[in-house]
Amino acid sequence: MPAFSLFGRISAISLFLALQAASQAQPSKAALQPPANEVAATVPANTPNRGPAQPSLPVSTDEQRGDSLMEQRRYQAALESYSKIERPSAAVWNKMGIAHQLLFDPKNAARCYKESLKLDPEHAETLNNLATLDDANKQFSAAERLYRKALSIEPNSARIFKNLGTNLLMQHRYSESSEAYSRALVLDPHILDKYLGPTVEAAVSTRDRGEESYLWARNCARAGLNDCAIANLRHAFDEGSATTKQVANDQDFVPLRQTPAFERLLAEEP
Repeated sequence: MPAFSLFGRISAISLFLALQAASQAQPSKAALQPPANEVAATVPANTPNRGPAQPSLPVSTDEQRGDSLMEQRRYQAALESYSKIERPSAAVWNKMGIAHQLLFDPKNAARCYKESLKLDPEHAETLNNLATLDDANKQFSAAERLYRKALSIEPNSARIFKNLGTNLLMQHRYSESSEAYSRALVLDPHILDKYLGPTVEAAVSTRDRGEESYLWARNCARAGLNDCAIANLRHAFDEGSATTKQVANDQDFVPLRQTPAFERLLAEEP
């Protein structure tokens, strides 16, 4: 089961989209090459009139450079690029917060998230990310409020439902946690295969991690995601949160019972 968190394993960063290349025609071969910091190409006077000069590709902004550096996992360099922006937007403050989180600097991450929310109190991504810091500090009730506020703004966010589910699990509210995980899977059946921003996995205790795996296994089985269910069941067995008798009697696993992978898994367990 993939896991990313403030202090945990970090999978490939996919939060930021690749820069979109401008679909602009290139200048003719006779056109002079402009300096790197210019936008428009210059056409010499003796070039035949072929219409308006075609603009060259625009120079990347500091935000775009920062996004590119984030993709390269060069978080400190990304922060330096974002810091050059004269008036950062709520989105940029949120990105700076993420960079600080990935540099294991929760204090500055929280500062940036709060600056983001000053500009846009309903920035759902920022609310989610700030909640992960509260979870890491075991401030579960405060984190839950932030997740629920974020979901009131973005009710179809699989990522936020996933984080809420883990938050509820750490409060030992397993039924509600399972429901949140189920909603996340309905919205995105591949949610466990993706990195979608800061999560709360590092805050999960060893005991709760086993429960988390078992809940994911049950929800994946109900959703018909057999590979996901088997993988999480294996984790649950390894973490001591499942027994062969328990799994054999769990109605959520009925669809798996005739699959070779399920039979092999149970045969491996004592």
